[in-house]
Amino acid sequence: MSHLFPRHCHSDLPFAVGGDGCFLIDAAGKRYFDGSGGAAVSCLGHSNARVIQAIKDQADTLAYAHTSFFTSAPAEELADLMIANAPGDLDRVYLLSGGSEAVEAAIKLARQYHIENGEPGRKHVIARRQSYHGNTLGALSAGGNAWRRQQFAPLLIDVSHIAPCYEYAERGADETLFDYGQRVANELETEIQRLGPQNVMAFLAEPVVGATLGAVPPVDGYFKRVREICDEHGVLLILDEVMCGMGRTGHLFACDADGIAPDILCIAKGLGAGYQPIGAMLCTTKIYDAIANGTGFFQHGHTYIAHPIAAAVGVAVIKEMLENDLMTQVNARGAYLEQQLHSRFGQHPHIGDIRGRGLFWGIEIVADRDTKKPFDPARGLAGKIKKAAFAEGLACYPMPGTRDGKYGDHVMLAPPFIATEAELDGALDSLARALDAVI
Repeated sequence: MSHLFPRHCHSDLPFAVGGDGCFLIDAAGKRYFDGSGGAAVSCLGHSNARVIQAIKDQADTLAYAHTSFFTSAPAEELADLMIANAPGDLDRVYLLSGGSEAVEAAIKLARQYHIENGEPGRKHVIARRQSYHGNTLGALSAGGNAWRRQQFAPLLIDVSHIAPCYEYAERGADETLFDYGQRVANELETEIQRLGPQNVMAFLAEPVVGATLGAVPPVDGYFKRVREICDEHGVLLILDEVMCGMGRTGHLFACDADGIAPDILCIAKGLGAGYQPIGAMLCTTKIYDAIANGTGFFQHGHTYIAHPIAAAVGVAVIKEMLENDLMTQVNARGAYLEQQLHSRFGQHPHIGDIRGRGLFWGIEIVADRDTKKPFDPARGLAGKIKKAAFAEGLACYPMPGTRDGKYGDHVMLAPPFIATEAELDGALDSLARALDAVI
């Protein structure tokens, strides 16, 4: 009898005992292609020699030093490496242990920045429906997924939620892609005016929406308009790249694809590639200087921030990406995966949309392609697809509630950057069999 508290109390999970490239191996010796990288985490696969050696070397040198007493060489090197490749005016790095912590820190930093800057009235955060920003109470408050929020609603802070940029389901029949993007971006302007510009501290969004919508990229021009609106009203733009960043969508930083830079940026997942828990919050010189020239300290912290072993992993992961030009591979493999998805599923009677960027792809499952009507959620389609795919040796990321937290289903794919075309073909074979078995 296990004493472990699992995600699902009645699950019967196999034991993972090994990893080999893009595959995980259970105690019975069965191999599973890691088609979602866990949760878009395992970008380098499960046996990267450079990262494993970095862990060993750092453990031999220094395992832990609390940041109230010391800094460390790997933490400093990681910060330098990220800023050397970061967009815009991002200049400071706050190292944490994961994505939820990064978003929580970003919200608190935004608030403290405005206080230090002489605008304590700025207290409102605006985010988007069907977003996901983490599971701490602050991050969950910002997230717009109704199902995840429901039972904790009495504990959450008040956050406004405007429309996502989700053109497949929400663009009007008479709208161009550009006009649609401008319309939903301008919802931010409307909400800022409703709350009062002097009361709004930040807008938080994922450049490519991950778990809750299924790899939905914005239309061209959307984020440029968002950036303009934030600048007009002194509202900080926080981008959550926890899932879509660190090369996943074809750029080391996802926002580069949209030609903008945020005031605060959150990353995690791919930064540690699964080898260590690590996340980071990056901010501009302007924000850092407001703190440094004010109270002089950020009123926030965790025991394991800037952990030396985790930071050493982050350095090894980024160097592996840059020195081996993995962004070129992500884009090439992503183009191949896109082509194969459309070839295999483009005319499937129950696949309504195929969308994504780089090696981050989603397929939306519908009852009727013409009307885009989703299946009845009582069918539990996403869970059944996950189980059927797993039986076929594919770990993928199906999710229910795509449209509004209740209706809609999608499957997300986020394979390791090192996946071969043959491995991707095998994964799609497994997915096709799973879809046929369930639908």
